[in-house]
Amino acid sequence: AKAGIVCTLNARTSILASANPIGSRYDLTKSVVANINLMPTILSRFDLIYLILDKPNENHDRRLAKHLVSMYSRDPKRSISEPIPLDLLTDYISYARVNVHPKISDEAAETLINNYVEMRKVGQDSGRRNVVTATTRQLESLIRLSEALAKMTLSDTVTRDNVLEATRLINVATQTAATDPETGIIDMDLITTGHSAGDRKRIGELAEAIKDLLEAKQKRASITYDQLLKDINEQSSIPVKKRDLPTVLQMLSDEGALTFNKKKETVRPI
Repeated sequence: AKAGIVCTLNARTSILASANPIGSRYDLTKSVVANINLMPTILSRFDLIYLILDKPNENHDRRLAKHLVSMYSRDPKRSISEPIPLDLLTDYISYARVNVHPKISDEAAETLINNYVEMRKVGQDSGRRNVVTATTRQLESLIRLSEALAKMTLSDTVTRDNVLEATRLINVATQTAATDPETGIIDMDLITTGHSAGDRKRIGELAEAIKDLLEAKQKRASITYDQLLKDINEQSSIPVKKRDLPTVLQMLSDEGALTFNKKKETVRPI
């Protein structure tokens, strides 16, 4: 949807999309889903998700500045290389799309399987919670990207090198977009559901704490968010933040355990 126009895209082509964070400032303490306010069911369809963050880095800043300055330089020797003519690039892509249909070699197939298994094992490492670091959707992405890399060179065969490069691209993307900001662990649930494994555990524990607290009070009067947080934090060793409340209260409301008023920020047990 854009400017009141709602349409359905025919996804038989590649889709390159960009999104600005809410408030024009990316919050590193939140997931990608929370930052750009895009439904997980849509975001998870993309093979590669990259975060472009403006972090001070002398080497990167120098390279970027050098590139931008070269675009305005009048010295032919310092000018950037000539771009490929648009008609030639269009013909090249059209030819590859119609005539090149690469097959996966046995070596590439074995590498695909091994790399997918390794991606899955990251979430099962000792000392970590069991989190989903890769799904079959990432395997399908690996296959598509490997085939695309072979097509770029008009090759009829997907090689092991194609698979390795596809794996590198996905790893770089997931290291930023699918990393839990609180634990530093890759968790694909952040993209597929908008919540990490740690979030779900914390939400479940908070829900139980709220229900126990309201039952202990044995009265049906409303209680403010601030008072609720104060009472919970007095009983818990792990501090609960106010931003965690809306999700938990909505869940408990759906269960019929309580009602809450978002505007007045009050909760009342049923």
